[in-house]
Amino acid sequence: MLYKGSCHCGKVAFEVKGELASALRCNCSICSRKGALLSAVPHKALLVLAWGDDLGSYTFGNNAIAHRFRRSCGVHPFAEDVRDDGERSAYININCVADLDPSTLSIFDFDGRSA
Repeated sequence: MLYKGSCHCGKVAFEVKGELASALRCNCSICSRKGALLSAVPHKALLVLAWGDDLGSYTFGNNAIAHRFRRSCGVHPFAEDVRDDGERSAYININCVADLDPSTLSIFDFDGRSA
């Protein structure tokens, strides 16, 4: 299935090919603050259609994931593995996906504070 999403103002837009049947709610310091529900997909399944002129990136801890956000509207549409080893993933904020009702998905709680 093809899903389309964006930040709030629409300057960062993306498409994802695959099934978004579940998501995780992480309690790490950044995910709990931004309230994202993340669905992991292979990085190659994410196609960023518009990067926007002020797309920010934030990494912390072990610097393995780049949390992408639009500086103007403040929304975090996705994150990406930035590791060079292994297969990379993208983490789609399902709250930014058009025509997808998060209440229809299986939501798993992940203890990112302890990871």
